[in-house]
Amino acid sequence: MEELKHECGVAMIRLLKPLEYYEQKYGTWMYGLNKLYLLMEKQHNRGQEGAGLACVKLEANPGEEYMFRERALGSGAITEIFGTVQGNFKDLTKEQLHDADYAKKYLPFAGEAYMGHLRYSTTGKSGISYVHPFLRRNNWRAKNLALCGNFNMTNVDEIFARITAIGQHPRKYADTYIMLEQVGHRLDREVERLFNLAEAEGLTGMGVTHYIEDHMDLANVLRTSSKEWDGGYVICGLTGSGESFAVRDPWGIRPAFWYQDDEVAVLASERPVIQTAFNVPAGSIKELMPGQALLINKAGKLRTTQINKVREVKPCSFERIYFSRGSDVDIYRERKLLGEKLIPNILKAINKDLDHTVFSFIPNTAEVAFYGMLQGLDDYLNEEKVQQIASLGHSPNLEELEQILSRRIRSEKVAIKDIKLRTFIAEGNSRNDLAAHVYDITYGSLVPGVDNLVIIDDSIVRGTTLKQSIIGILDRLGPKKIVIVSSSPQVRYPDYYGIDMAKMSEFIAFKAAIELLKDRDMKDVIAAAYRKSKDQMGLPKEQMVNYVKDIYAPFTDEEISAKMVELLTPAGTKAKVEIVYQPLEGLHEACPNHRGDWYFSGDYPTPGGVKMLNNAFIDYIEQVYQF
Repeated sequence: MEELKHECGVAMIRLLKPLEYYEQKYGTWMYGLNKLYLLMEKQHNRGQEGAGLACVKLEANPGEEYMFRERALGSGAITEIFGTVQGNFKDLTKEQLHDADYAKKYLPFAGEAYMGHLRYSTTGKSGISYVHPFLRRNNWRAKNLALCGNFNMTNVDEIFARITAIGQHPRKYADTYIMLEQVGHRLDREVERLFNLAEAEGLTGMGVTHYIEDHMDLANVLRTSSKEWDGGYVICGLTGSGESFAVRDPWGIRPAFWYQDDEVAVLASERPVIQTAFNVPAGSIKELMPGQALLINKAGKLRTTQINKVREVKPCSFERIYFSRGSDVDIYRERKLLGEKLIPNILKAINKDLDHTVFSFIPNTAEVAFYGMLQGLDDYLNEEKVQQIASLGHSPNLEELEQILSRRIRSEKVAIKDIKLRTFIAEGNSRNDLAAHVYDITYGSLVPGVDNLVIIDDSIVRGTTLKQSIIGILDRLGPKKIVIVSSSPQVRYPDYYGIDMAKMSEFIAFKAAIELLKDRDMKDVIAAAYRKSKDQMGLPKEQMVNYVKDIYAPFTDEEISAKMVELLTPAGTKAKVEIVYQPLEGLHEACPNHRGDWYFSGDYPTPGGVKMLNNAFIDYIEQVYQF
């Protein structure tokens, strides 16, 4: 119900044949460009704030441009950047447009290496200067670098202090610029190392350039530049000499997948987009493993290599629940299972009264979990039917059988999201009234005063949409009881690896726990957690402990959910309201290979996450209380 801003998306393509090959086989040398557009459009869910692309032309002559970039802001950025690129070709004759040699020699973006990025701001910083890819220019072709990524770093302050101490000067205090500076600095050192070797062999002029470009090893560059990075990341890059690379964090927090055949090598944030764009089976697509890099050299030779030692692997479970498109074969199955795992808790909430309950979902991302929930309910109802038939004895009459067999799980499209009414008006009361009408309801979809209404969602984080819009509008249908079901567990802690939720005050679960402590005269728990957090401020981040867990420790999930209902139910609501969450065990059973659950459990995969939580908790307490 509440849109989370989240992980960005990346896409890379490296053509392994000359442009002429694609012109002859596919009728256009723009094969790579067109496929990049597809990969980006299919990942549009990962970035609504901006998009960018970069291209490198191999073996350009001195004096010719070989590295190109286009960026744009806004939800229409993909269309805009590709429109701008295509604008370069609009005045060409048909012959020129299909002449791969002409394109290679004269046209911008007619290259062999492409990289695309979809941006979701996780830092609140906006503007074209924050849209990837970022460029680092140099007169040496091999020292030019374009960088983009799906990431968030937790230790930018430490890295910034360290690299400025050795004389580097990032253009902005932002993690991407700092990483660009780090990778660029090591790239410079690698080029200089090879320059010295080339000179020692007696090479001069372009001989030196070719030697450097033929012997570049980006594994060295990535090992030395990424060893201090604390966070979740997939960083992609192109060098001016035609090297492509992608590297994944050693905890496996952020995802990346790649595919190679004899024509192309490709990498993207999600597996099904590669399947769709290249019509290949899931089995032929490989996952970039934690701490691993995919490296493609100037000659088009691909290899993977371990850059950083694998840490405790904690892939982000929110990728499975919400962020990635549900068209991936495994994600689809997992989301259905998340819905199915909720059945015992749902049956308890409606007192097993399936005959007087209508089931629905909000928003569209919860639709797959909804199907899983229906499947689980069908299975349960079928068991009930079998028991009812068995209890009739050996010769039930037709009417009795018909009565039992006609029982169905009732599902309706109860709520439909309307246009976003909120964006153009700021005045408080008007805004609140508009917010209350963001959803339309299907009148007549349930029997007033008789039916329960169960609505499944994929996550409840802040609860604002529930309070401002959902509960009030659903109550107009006259349900006896409204049960809001979350297919994910209670979000209790901030995420520092990509999702836009960083302040303690944003979490309705945290607010509920604080209110419960106050209600039960347990404010000393808050004070103790604050003191312990404050006392560890000077410690190295590796030694820090998550004391925010103490705030939740005295209560069951059900107690916190019940308090949430109190906080979120608008005055005047006639229906009884209940919130049912996925248990943490249910999440792990449904998504066994994605154990990253720090926003639910508080078990951060990296020391930087604990440090940032510690700071967020102290900030919250010092703003609200006077200890």
